[in-house]
Amino acid sequence: MPDIREFKWKQCLVVRADIKMSCGKKCAQIAHAAIGAYEKADKIAKKTWLDEGQKKVVLKVSSERQLFELKTIAERAGIPASIIQDAGMTEIPPGTVTALGLGPARSEDLDRITGDLSLL
Repeated sequence: MPDIREFKWKQCLVVRADIKMSCGKKCAQIAHAAIGAYEKADKIAKKTWLDEGQKKVVLKVSSERQLFELKTIAERAGIPASIIQDAGMTEIPPGTVTALGLGPARSEDLDRITGDLSLL
């Protein structure tokens, strides 16, 4: 029987679904968001999340505005947040806002902010 773990900490990685990006491009933008948010977290959040197994959930939104709204809500709640702007060297124009990283933070805190979003 598989080990069923309860993750109390996670990262939520949010990508825009309204711009055309290849699967690889989306993955790269999500990875940037994960690292950016992680770097903004405090030592306790980083260690707890790392020790627990680094749960990540990838979600989508339909606009740039939604990303910025989520970022504002998260920051007001004390959750690390990182907006990603593309350099424009491959598929999309420079400066295009593509993704948002949130956390690591407590799962219940992130669920209050991202609970209505769809999985990618």
